[in-house]
Amino acid sequence: MSEAQMMLSLAQPLQKLVADKFRTAYKDKSILFSETAVALLRTQKGAPFQLRYCPALAKKPKADGAEEKKEPARPKFDPFADPPDELLVANIPANKASHILVLNKFPVIHNHFIIATKANKPQTAILEKEDLGITHACLHAWQHDQHDQHGQNSSRLFAFFNSGEHSGASQPHRHLQFLPVEDMASPEAPAWELLLDRMTVRAHPELPLFQDPSLPFLHFSTPLEDGLSLTDLYSKYLLLLNAAMSAVRFPDQPLHQNLEVEEDGRAVFSYNLAMTTGILAICPRSREAVAMPESGATSSVALNGTLLGGTLMVKDEVEWDVLRHDHALLDGILAGVGYPPVSWEPNGNEIKL
Repeated sequence: MSEAQMMLSLAQPLQKLVADKFRTAYKDKSILFSETAVALLRTQKGAPFQLRYCPALAKKPKADGAEEKKEPARPKFDPFADPPDELLVANIPANKASHILVLNKFPVIHNHFIIATKANKPQTAILEKEDLGITHACLHAWQHDQHDQHGQNSSRLFAFFNSGEHSGASQPHRHLQFLPVEDMASPEAPAWELLLDRMTVRAHPELPLFQDPSLPFLHFSTPLEDGLSLTDLYSKYLLLLNAAMSAVRFPDQPLHQNLEVEEDGRAVFSYNLAMTTGILAICPRSREAVAMPESGATSSVALNGTLLGGTLMVKDEVEWDVLRHDHALLDGILAGVGYPPVSWEPNGNEIKL
């Protein structure tokens, strides 16, 4: 049993638990899986992005209920407060759970699952060590469960977190989400690659901060070394928060360290966080969605943390057609939901928009 499996206290390998639960829930219609069409877009500097089209999600029930017209206000439904057995994958750890693993009720990618705090903690607060540690353990457990014939890891998870009003967060109860990279991939867009893997250009001469200069929005990544302690993992998270806030508030100045990134129990800015076993990345957000008048007066494209994986989704056929035929719009959308890129590397990796 791997160290990650021991930390999670799972009775079976994580991949098997999720796949079996997903298969049964799909068969029993406990989850509402929606097929998507996929196309490959590229930024002006060549970064590949998946564009997914899913008209079925336009009919997805709203989290707080659609019948608010004249009825008294009711508490918003919390899908993580007491999830049904059909969706519950595991309690983490099993003996005294602080977190749960649960299937996404409305997936568009197979084996999409979620880690949520057992107690209802706020999505807008800074993540705690245990949130990151268990997420990191899930990533390693998944990768440990499957190896190719050469003994190499052949399966990976992509984790993401949406925090703040502009991040694309759909639930206030703290949760992070997992997507298997192999299930994200599509034969309709074979040249797609996980965006985190491209963030290899140094953004600071001394600190372990990196970026992809082909992206038109502010972001930073930092490597996660093998055997990383929970304390060091958390320090890297705080480094990214600090770097993102410094770049947003003081883009023309040297990196400001030790900034206050939390106030009154909330992060002071909206952001997306993403993680694999080897990389942690952040993207501060200025807005959730960007208007797309090319598709109509009320058209807009919203993005969440899958942005850091290199994927975005539309629910309207006109948006799907317009974006596929005019790739130049992609840069405007990506730049519009974030902030201008910043680099403190003296050799100059700053992107001029």
